Amino acid sequence: MMSLDAKILVVDDEASIRYFLTETLTDAGYQVVSVDSGEAALSASMSQTFDLALLDLRLPGISGIETLQAMREWSPDTTVIVLTAHASLDTAVEALRHGAHDYLFKPCEPAQLRESVRTGLLKRQRELRQQLVLARLEDSLHNNFEDILVAAIGQVMTSPVTADRFSDKSSNLLCQGSVCVDLAQHTITVKGRPVEFSPMEFDLFVYLLRESPRVISPQELAHKVLGYVGEPWGVSDLMRTHIYRMRQKLKHTVTGEKSLVRTVRGVGYTLDV
Repeated sequence: MMSLDAKILVVDDEASIRYFLTETLTDAGYQVVSVDSGEAALSASMSQTFDLALLDLRLPGISGIETLQAMREWSPDTTVIVLTAHASLDTAVEALRHGAHDYLFKPCEPAQLRESVRTGLLKRQRELRQQLVLARLEDSLHNNFEDILVAAIGQVMTSPVTADRFSDKSSNLLCQGSVCVDLAQHTITVKGRPVEFSPMEFDLFVYLLRESPRVISPQELAHKVLGYVGEPWGVSDLMRTHIYRMRQKLKHTVTGEKSLVRTVRGVGYTLDV
């Protein structure tokens, strides 16, 4: 189970934004350290260990992207969520390509902030658990390999959502084929295996699932799901980035299967479920 006493670094040069983020996350039970620049963020990350960082992309001095790159080098286990304005969406896409977990538009709603942080911490927890399991496997190869492998796979792939919890909230379930979405728990499973999407990826996937087999244009996805309207080339680039990340996560969850997210060239995207 995810610990609420996780340590979070807030990086933003606007005092009002830092206050909002700090108060919201502190009230949610997290430990929060806030700084006002990329230089201060790097200094803090070198002296302390953070589970997650909220990073503004428009910073004085060292930019948000430069700070992100340095943090990924120095503290690769820290999950990073970037903060951006609609006008700088292209920079948010660049941040995703540099390893950010998610991005939030400023100003964001408290519930949206908490959900993005929750899934970011869950992602970090699972990655650390996988690393621990693999390390134990390497140390224990001389023992009963088959039993160890079965136990390790069970630890890595066990879903936080159980069948009992599904049945308790059946009205919140959205299932088609091998895909099942629990809207209340904000979880997605494919063939019973959990897929760890960011909140925005989750919303995009749910929209595609609800509309399937209809083909959805990038412009409709951006407008209906993200509330964003922009130049067609920019919207298409944004959606390509999200779809690529979703496909990679689906491929990692269910290997050997065809991609659930299908591109219809020149039109948009649909789900094959």
